[in-house]
Amino acid sequence: MRCPFCSHDDSQVKDSRPTEDNGAIRRRRQCPACGARFTTFERVQLRELTVVKKNGLREPFDRDKLERSMAIALRKRPVKPERVERMLNGLVRRLESLGENEITTDTIGAIIMEGLEQLDPVAYVRFASVYKNFRETQDFEKFIETLGGKNDT
Repeated sequence: MRCPFCSHDDSQVKDSRPTEDNGAIRRRRQCPACGARFTTFERVQLRELTVVKKNGLREPFDRDKLERSMAIALRKRPVKPERVERMLNGLVRRLESLGENEITTDTIGAIIMEGLEQLDPVAYVRFASVYKNFRETQDFEKFIETLGGKNDT
């Protein structure tokens, strides 16, 4: 593993342990060149996924990008990091188990929306505002009205 501080090509594993949800292995590493310590996570990857964007461009699926977009929606919300991590792991497993190597951004967005709806209603609306490209306050009003209808049933 390349050192993120000095770019030395090798590092030594000092400690390995599973994460709380057993979805990854946490490794504590040290660079022999500069002495810096850093942490890496090793996860099972069922298949190589490619994201097909709306403009037709394709790029490799990036779990970290998914995590960042969820973090923005969940910013300053009272949701425990463990719940977010469990949801994120579940979303990635769900995407990998769809049986497709290429997944559209619409599919990814819809799956995130489903997860956020269960996790935190404010984060759900925040994410929806970007995903559904809200332009005016009326867009929020219409969306929130549909939420009210879901809770009445």
